[in-house]
Amino acid sequence: MEIEEYVGNILREIREKGIDAVREYSKKFDNYDGPFRVTEEEFKEAAKGMPEKDREIISRTLERLWEYHERQKPKEELFVKNGSLYGIIYRPIGRIGIYVPGGKPLPSTLMMVGVPARIAGVKEIAVATPPKDGKINPYVLYVAELLGIDEVYKLGGVQAIGAMAYGVGMKKVDKIFGPGNRFVNEAKRQVFGVVGIDSLAGPSEIAVIADETAEKEYVLADLLSQLEHGKDSKAWLLTTSKELAKYCSREGIEVILCESLEKCAEKANEIAPEHLEIITARPMELVDLIENAGAIYLGSYTPVPAADYFLGVNHVLPTGGAAKFSGVLTVMDFLKPISLAQVGRGEFLAERELGLRLAEIEGMKLHRRSMEVRK
Repeated sequence: MEIEEYVGNILREIREKGIDAVREYSKKFDNYDGPFRVTEEEFKEAAKGMPEKDREIISRTLERLWEYHERQKPKEELFVKNGSLYGIIYRPIGRIGIYVPGGKPLPSTLMMVGVPARIAGVKEIAVATPPKDGKINPYVLYVAELLGIDEVYKLGGVQAIGAMAYGVGMKKVDKIFGPGNRFVNEAKRQVFGVVGIDSLAGPSEIAVIADETAEKEYVLADLLSQLEHGKDSKAWLLTTSKELAKYCSREGIEVILCESLEKCAEKANEIAPEHLEIITARPMELVDLIENAGAIYLGSYTPVPAADYFLGVNHVLPTGGAAKFSGVLTVMDFLKPISLAQVGRGEFLAERELGLRLAEIEGMKLHRRSMEVRK
């Protein structure tokens, strides 16, 4: 059975049977059949058993993320023209769902999505993450607590996406955020329209543009770091250095030797990688040549893993060439721009002929009447 049909069948059952279907698939895939919502006692237990140093690490990381993302808040700019008021105002999404993948615990996922959501003013946040031995990772729960999120569910996979999208076992969300495996991705794709989604995240990618000045060990370590995500992850080295090309010729790394750094930039734009490191003598000079990349990291001390964790920039990025038409997760992803206008009588009557004629061209008589009736 194709994945599209397989996932579609599960989602259909969740729509039709509700919580019974969610319980059935939770038992089947996560070996869990207990209460879904995390209790207050479980939150307390998670914080209690955590080393003090780790609490400090998480708090400092959240502070850095907050400082960076707070600068992204848009300003509402209204302007007056001929006695009329125009502009854009912003309102936060009312309720979002965040999916935190299972397997290796990923508290950083919750940090990267939760911080801009809170800055945007999202009031209701539901988190779904698969349980392991009936429990949620304590670091994920601690991050949720620091972000003021008390609605966490022991739900993974397709059933988590279905529950959030259709409001099964919880209040329906307006938009779903967070990465997942191919089944989660397919579920997000199929519920789009019922709810919004952030993106369809694919395997991790890194491209490194480097010249002969780059430390070979640094470059290789960075390329290998992203291959750690899984066998489908991709790594490209774009370089003008034959010595570096030879050093980094390892399984899983595609090495492309270019005649110039400008050619490296051209190739990077074709690839449109999720992460792009530029480790050259003058990395800033190449920035203007880059059109397609989820994120650009400059110099020897801005490796992708640092950005994944503590720099403060967001690590939710477009993959699979999607950087050609989309970008990094920001505070704006949690805001809805709303057009605002209040037109004065003078300007309306002076410019009305524009609308009257366009309504005629489009054959919209009642549109014309709405404008014509005003005196």
